[in-house]
Amino acid sequence: MDALTLDRTDAPIFDAKAFRLTPFEADLTARARDFGARVLAPRAAHWDRHAAFPMDNYRDMHAEGLLGICIPAEEGGLGAGFRAYCLTAAELGRHCGATALTWNMHVCSTLWTGVLTEDLEMDEATRAEHRRRRRLHYDRILQGGAIYSQPFSEGGAAAAGAAAFGTTAKRVPGGFVINGKKIFASLAGHADQYGILCTEVHEGEKLSRRDTLYLGVPATAPGVSVEGEWDPLGMRGTVSRNLIFRDVFVPEDAALMPAGLYFQAASRWPHMFLTLSPTYMGLAQAAYDFCVRYLRGEVPGMPPVKRRMYPTKQIAVAQMRILLEQTKALWFQAITEAGPDPSKDQVLRALAAQHVVMENANAIATLAIRTCGGQSMLKSLPLERIYRDSRCGALMLPWTAELCVDRIGRDALYEKGETDA
Repeated sequence: MDALTLDRTDAPIFDAKAFRLTPFEADLTARARDFGARVLAPRAAHWDRHAAFPMDNYRDMHAEGLLGICIPAEEGGLGAGFRAYCLTAAELGRHCGATALTWNMHVCSTLWTGVLTEDLEMDEATRAEHRRRRRLHYDRILQGGAIYSQPFSEGGAAAAGAAAFGTTAKRVPGGFVINGKKIFASLAGHADQYGILCTEVHEGEKLSRRDTLYLGVPATAPGVSVEGEWDPLGMRGTVSRNLIFRDVFVPEDAALMPAGLYFQAASRWPHMFLTLSPTYMGLAQAAYDFCVRYLRGEVPGMPPVKRRMYPTKQIAVAQMRILLEQTKALWFQAITEAGPDPSKDQVLRALAAQHVVMENANAIATLAIRTCGGQSMLKSLPLERIYRDSRCGALMLPWTAELCVDRIGRDALYEKGETDA
């Protein structure tokens, strides 16, 4: 157990009055803050030390109703929208980054199929069939505590949206046959269902992103296997090993989205790719919180030695606070604007928010370590884990730090369809 277990009375990351949260958002984030301090924080060091998936946390999240946070209320879930989910995930990320990040992979299977799809174009028959199918998946989650994952990466340009997914699905009587490989597949070997983005094969035609399918694949289906070791720098509890699919059959009811709907969502609802960032917003807050407590001599289990009187420490904390406030303001604006058909400026702001959160979380953690000194590197304290976890964010597809910079620079200078030819 960490020497630091955050007090449940800690102030919220986003004050309900200052940020004009709805009563629902304020209540949900308060619940998450309590749950994170009470359940996640005391276990976080264990999952990190052993690179073990936090299964106990998921059992407790099921009991708290958190596995169904984005399932519509009329279908038995908590009914959280995009912003409410992001704010809640940030509070959990503050206490255990690996749990919050894997929980995001699970929640996206309900956020994407739930509130997000309500904004997309479907005829009435297709929408009715989609709601019937998604209810099959929702019931598994709500009644049995089923865990879903969202493996994205394949080692090529598909996860960045620049090419079709190499994992393929061929239509056969009664369903689909899937072949392919996903790398860095969080929850590999621990999820009950893998939400697989794959490309439908049409004989004689090139693979196209327009033909992307989103299919729920049972972990126990014949032909599904998990390969590779898992011993990374940070986010060790995500257990992101390789997933292999060899002639895996799934029925038509495995569809988490109707054919063609994922391409429409990726085109019209780009903020859907911002959902990795809440974990890192929480880590940024956690690094700052620890540093302040340490300098005030308030870290449980350590001598109450104050170090706050030194000007160099005060300057460093001021720098951290400025970074934190900048990050919070931009990120909150971006998640508030999330919705269908955003303007060019809103998309650029979302990309900027992603970049700022992912980079500033680690910058704040780095400053915290330098300011607190050598003891902060001990594994009995959480800061070195926060630092390692925060370093991973900028690398995560589809919006890595490099890709965000590339898109912002290009799209700021060119209107759609413009060239220099």
